[in-house]
Amino acid sequence: MKKWISPALLIITFLLSALGHFLGWNFTLQFILSAISVIFVAGFLGKATESVAHYAGQRLGGFLNATFGNAAELIIAILLVQQGLFDMVKASITGSIIGNLLLVLGLSLFAGGLKFKVQKYNVSLAGLNGSLMVLGIIALFIPAVFLNTHSITESDTKFLSLVVAGILIFAYLAWLLFSMVTHKNYLADVSHKDEELPHEHGPQWSKGRSILYLVIATVMVALVSEWLVGVLEPVSEEYGLSELFVGAFVVAIVGNAAEHSAAIMLAMKNKIGAAVEIAVGSSLQIALFVAPVLVFVSYFSGNTMDIVFTTIELVAIGVAVFIAKSITQDGETNWYEGLMLLAVYVILGVSFYLV
Repeated sequence: MKKWISPALLIITFLLSALGHFLGWNFTLQFILSAISVIFVAGFLGKATESVAHYAGQRLGGFLNATFGNAAELIIAILLVQQGLFDMVKASITGSIIGNLLLVLGLSLFAGGLKFKVQKYNVSLAGLNGSLMVLGIIALFIPAVFLNTHSITESDTKFLSLVVAGILIFAYLAWLLFSMVTHKNYLADVSHKDEELPHEHGPQWSKGRSILYLVIATVMVALVSEWLVGVLEPVSEEYGLSELFVGAFVVAIVGNAAEHSAAIMLAMKNKIGAAVEIAVGSSLQIALFVAPVLVFVSYFSGNTMDIVFTTIELVAIGVAVFIAKSITQDGETNWYEGLMLLAVYVILGVSFYLV
């Protein structure tokens, strides 16, 4: 596996980011140092994920990356929920979903497509992923419609949110059982042995070391992301950025840095199955597991967060799901499809910025 990241730079940028945070340096300087550190730490996580994927297979490797990558977002979101900052939490959830479906997946398909004319992965998996994305949209859409049409009260909305959250968690756990156990072979990776890069070799790390590095990298991503998010509010105020834009795009891009790096690296190595699993799998995990868990966390904290999103957020998620499902459902990808996803992401980004 190609060694592209310097351990010295990784450690130096991480330590500088830590010093900036704990010594209270200028907010803008903290932001720049943390952002640079995130890039290197995410690269480290991507390399560890690729090594784990070699031993575990593309799907399980992609699932592990999505899970470890979302761990940082879940921790930060729980802290925000306990502070009652529900609007910021919902904006970050929105940003995570559309960021993974449009930015991460788009960059992966674009980068991989430039190197390989057509990349293929399991078409059955593509179809099921699309259906799960639609399920997530339905679950977010129904409570908002019933509340906004005054068909139910706010207290009923919180009860409905708990019910929907429980159903989504059950559906996600059932999906893991279906995809990883009962129908594992049905959703197996598509082999590209004839298209492997000639200089590709086995991973330079052992199985145990790969898992250890994956855990260490995830902890580093969680720390750097938290430091970066901590200075977002003063930086956004200084440069006149709205809370919606910061939550839906800045926080989401930072929180998904690990997925960005890993998915693009894997796509450029013709491991598009793992790249799609990271991008789409991470979005599904946010919509079907992380968001519902946050509803229950808020409930046990004494102030239940409903699962009602704003019209703007629902439209953004709906558009992302629609274009991502239409592009991925045939199990084949190319660079132009990636470009289309990126175009939609830019349109939404400009629109959110102007709100």
